Amino acid sequence: MWTMEIMGIDVYHILNWFFIYSFLGWVWESCYVSAKERRWVNRGFVTGPVCTIYGCGAVAVYLFLWPLEEQIVLLYFGGMIVATVLEYITAWLMETIFHASWWDYSTQPYNLQGRICLGASLGWGLFTVILFKVFHPGVEKIVSLYSVSAGKIAVMCIMIVHLMDLIASASAAFGLKSKLEHLDVAFDELAEYLTSAKFHETTEDWKWKIQCIRENYSAADFYSKYSRRMEIRQAVWNDYLEQRGILEYKEEISQKISLFHKKLKEAYRENDFFRKRMLNSYPHLKSLPRKAKEVSLHRIIRKNK
Repeated sequence: MWTMEIMGIDVYHILNWFFIYSFLGWVWESCYVSAKERRWVNRGFVTGPVCTIYGCGAVAVYLFLWPLEEQIVLLYFGGMIVATVLEYITAWLMETIFHASWWDYSTQPYNLQGRICLGASLGWGLFTVILFKVFHPGVEKIVSLYSVSAGKIAVMCIMIVHLMDLIASASAAFGLKSKLEHLDVAFDELAEYLTSAKFHETTEDWKWKIQCIRENYSAADFYSKYSRRMEIRQAVWNDYLEQRGILEYKEEISQKISLFHKKLKEAYRENDFFRKRMLNSYPHLKSLPRKAKEVSLHRIIRKNK
C-alpha cells in the first residue's frame, strides 16, 4: 500500500503531505477568521486541528502540476483551474449532502452560484506558485526528519482519530438543516412584521437593519453573548417609539422581539458540542433556501447598477 504510486508519487508521501498541509491550512484559516471575527474560531469541518480541503487542494495541485513546477506562468493558471474546480465540487458536495451553504461568494463580483469567484481563483493561482516554491520544500524537509516506520505509525494513528472525528462531525452536520431553517423562519417573521409596520422608515432601511441583526446573531454562542443586548434593544425600541409619538406599538414590538428572542434561544439551546463548534467555525453558515434568496438578490442589485 505505502509504495503504490499515484501520478508518480507514492502513497506514503501523499498521506504525510496531506495531513501536514491540512494542519497548515487549519492554522491559516483559524488565525485569519479569528482576526476577522475578533474572537477565537476553531476553523474546519472537523474538531481536530485540520482543514481537509487545504490538504486535498495542496496534494491535488501538486499531483497534477508537479511536471510544470519550473514553468511559473503555466503553474499559476494550472493552480487557478485545479483549485477552483476542487472548491466548486467541494461546495456542491457539502450542499448536496448536508443541505447547507458553508461559504458564499455571492457578494463578490464574477462569482458562480456563490460557490467560486474570480478573486478567490486568482488567489489560488498565487497560492499554487507559493506552494511549489516555498511550502513544499519545507514540507518535504519535515517528512524527511522522521523515519519511514515512524511516519507510517503516525499516519495510521492520525487517520483513525480523524475518521472518528469526521463521523461525529458529519452526524452533527446532518442535524443542522432544521436548525438553520428555524432560524430563517424567526428572522423572516420579524423582517416581515417590521417592513409592513408604519414606522416612518423605508422598506430598504428595515431590510438592511434585519440583515445586520441576522449577521450579529448568527454565532453559536448567541444566547450567552447577546441575551443582555436583546433586553437593551427592547429599551431602545421604547425610546424610538416614544420619540415618534407612536407608543401604541410599544407592547406589540416588545412581544415580537420577545418571541424572536425565544425562537433563537430554542434553536441554539439543543445543539450538542459538535454542532455548537460547527456553528462557531462557520458563523455565516446558511440554509440553502436562504442562500438562494441572497444570490438572487445580489444578482438583481448588480444588474440594476
